[in-house]
Amino acid sequence: MTLTIRRKVTLGVVIGSRAFFSPAPCLTARQEVLAQLDRLGIEAVILPYEATANGAVQSIADAELYAAAFKAQRDDIDGLVICLPNFGDEIAIAELVSRAKLNVPILLQASNDEVDKVSVHERRDAFCGKISVTNNFWQYGVPFTETATHTCDTGGPEFGADLERFARVCRTVRGLRGARLGAIGARTGAFQTMRYSEKLLQAAGITVVTVDLSEMMGAAGKISDSDPALLDKMARIKAYGTIPAHIQPGQILTQAKWTLAVNRWIEANGCDASAIQCWRSLQDNFGCATCVTMSMMGEELMPSACEVDIMGALSMYALALASGAPPAILDWNNNYGREADKCVCTHCGNFPRSFIGDTPEISELDVLGESIGRSKCFGAVKGKVKPGPMTYFRLSSDDRAGHLKCYLGEGEFTDDPFPMDGGIAVTRVARLRELMRFVTQNGFEHHVAMVRGHHADVVSEAITRYLGWPSYHHNTPAEPQLSWPNRF
Repeated sequence: MTLTIRRKVTLGVVIGSRAFFSPAPCLTARQEVLAQLDRLGIEAVILPYEATANGAVQSIADAELYAAAFKAQRDDIDGLVICLPNFGDEIAIAELVSRAKLNVPILLQASNDEVDKVSVHERRDAFCGKISVTNNFWQYGVPFTETATHTCDTGGPEFGADLERFARVCRTVRGLRGARLGAIGARTGAFQTMRYSEKLLQAAGITVVTVDLSEMMGAAGKISDSDPALLDKMARIKAYGTIPAHIQPGQILTQAKWTLAVNRWIEANGCDASAIQCWRSLQDNFGCATCVTMSMMGEELMPSACEVDIMGALSMYALALASGAPPAILDWNNNYGREADKCVCTHCGNFPRSFIGDTPEISELDVLGESIGRSKCFGAVKGKVKPGPMTYFRLSSDDRAGHLKCYLGEGEFTDDPFPMDGGIAVTRVARLRELMRFVTQNGFEHHVAMVRGHHADVVSEAITRYLGWPSYHHNTPAEPQLSWPNRF
């Protein structure tokens, strides 16, 4: 089975036209948008040029033809790109979308007029035609995505950037709608903050697959020391980071068995992401940590959260879908002196290697190791996160309100020192106090997912426009809304 995050994005392409406008731009638009998609490595579904007049959709008959073709490839199509090289036929476009019933994101593009080419034979009027299409989308209840500007050239770099961003929106929507999350082990008793609602997740199309920790330890214990897959896993662990000389081969062997057992279970159950009971039963009863297991899966874009934080795993998965980069789960953990917009985000040692940005150390858990003995706690991935831009995101299931909810925003990792063990990320977020007040006053957990780079716009578009989850975007003003005057 190919996981959503690894499959190519496929977009249905529609050229909309109005019959009494010049048909010449239709062919050019088709050629340019297909070239853009090819350059981006995105698959395209479009009928042959000869299937309709001018290769465009400009009648109900054309709409039905395209709708049937798209329905036949429903399982492949992640989104629709609708281009208006001229005014377009808004009813034909709306009927196509309504009849295809794909329920996928839509990117609506309208082409620029040239100031010196607005004669009756040259004008496009797509600026106006786009508004007509969007009005019909409103009437039909169809959500859609805007291009960066109201009109743009189909062959230009601006539209190329729109398409690249839209493809990531489509991947995020598809991935979240059908996500399968593995819950390995029971929630640690002391962590009521990790409670969540499986039923609310299932209502959103997200399935949680559970397994008892004892079954996983049993499976790991049965792996032969000479299993070729185990030997390969040991080699991968050794190559993943720097292992101190005092770590014994038996500790690495135990860790490799656990990692292999988890990997096999994840694959057998078709899980996109997972959350694991990381302490302390595993250390007491099997003799290793699970941090490097989670770190290595995250590096392969199969994120895994500690403390059976299923909502954290889903948050990480959303960031991985949107960015194509390995995310991590962190605590909002420490203030940074008196600096109001800085804090320290940390966890014991589960950050993916490329999230850290450097070769990590793989050694023992520090805090738990002090309590139960370090020999039982090998597997922590340690390192200070390198500076750079980042995006944060947190989903939570709100049983009182009966829905999922989330917040997100962007900030940066800094190079400021912080002499604490484990995975450390000194973080700057503008108006941090305002964000923390939102977190505390709206019942969110202390865990947050982060990923390198700025990707909040993609996540926000996916969850608000197409998934309908209530959200707070810390960096963006609310979209303009109608006001209701009190006239009496």
